[in-house]
Amino acid sequence: MGKISFRFYKDHEVRAIWDEDKSQWWFSIVDIVAAITESPNPRKYWSVLKTRLKKAGNELTTRCSQLKMKAADGKRYATDCFAQEDVINLVRVIPSHKTADFLDWFVYSDNTIDGQSKKKAYTLIESGVLDKMKPGTVKSLQQIHAYLFGGLYDFAGKIRTKTISKGNTIFCLAEHLHQYLQTVEAMPESTFEEIVDKYVEMNMAHPFMEGNGRSTRVWLDLILKKELALCVDWSKIGKHDYLNAMIESEMDCSKIRELLRGALTDKIDDREIFMKGIDYSYYYEQE
Repeated sequence: MGKISFRFYKDHEVRAIWDEDKSQWWFSIVDIVAAITESPNPRKYWSVLKTRLKKAGNELTTRCSQLKMKAADGKRYATDCFAQEDVINLVRVIPSHKTADFLDWFVYSDNTIDGQSKKKAYTLIESGVLDKMKPGTVKSLQQIHAYLFGGLYDFAGKIRTKTISKGNTIFCLAEHLHQYLQTVEAMPESTFEEIVDKYVEMNMAHPFMEGNGRSTRVWLDLILKKELALCVDWSKIGKHDYLNAMIESEMDCSKIRELLRGALTDKIDDREIFMKGIDYSYYYEQE
């Protein structure tokens, strides 16, 4: 089995694992049951349903595979999994008002701009592109953005020429952006505190029309790896905690520093840490 993926349906984690031999994803059935039924015990729900399906002669149960997936305690356990087609068939036999919405998400999520970009992001670690970059520079951030969104946005890798805002936050005015980016690039990055400050300022710059957060989080990890031989295990940082801390960082960086410091790891060459980081980074951007 190959890469691991953590996907999110309305804040519910759906684990998946890639099968190199069959070129397909396998999805955790218990995670899917939890997402669409909100059962207090999705494992038991699936056990009962599986028994009923077997008695009814439903062929779904014969295509169920047990694969080892990491659980909340960090250990790997044999987990019932289905391939995509069987997930669709399973969801249709589970009584839930979320069925149609879940299937829309499940079937079409990979065809959206985010889905296509995420596929590109998965290949970053094997591409060698990151190894050729100079961490902490505006150029490296542009290269990351161009890689993630090339062919999806015509402005991939290009510094914006319009002023943009999000919620109550107005990012750096377009007419001052180039000068501001030079200032951010020149900021020191030899300590953890300096690196986080630089990351926060780059976030306030928001140099691209879209895709700033996803690109800048990869950029941050590059700096941390170069200067401190560390990176962020983004799976340890909750979505709402992260978003709130980034909003607060406009006035006070202490919260985002605390979150990032608590998620630091020295596993800078760990493929799974990188893949989880991509999954969570894209999850932060979901509405």
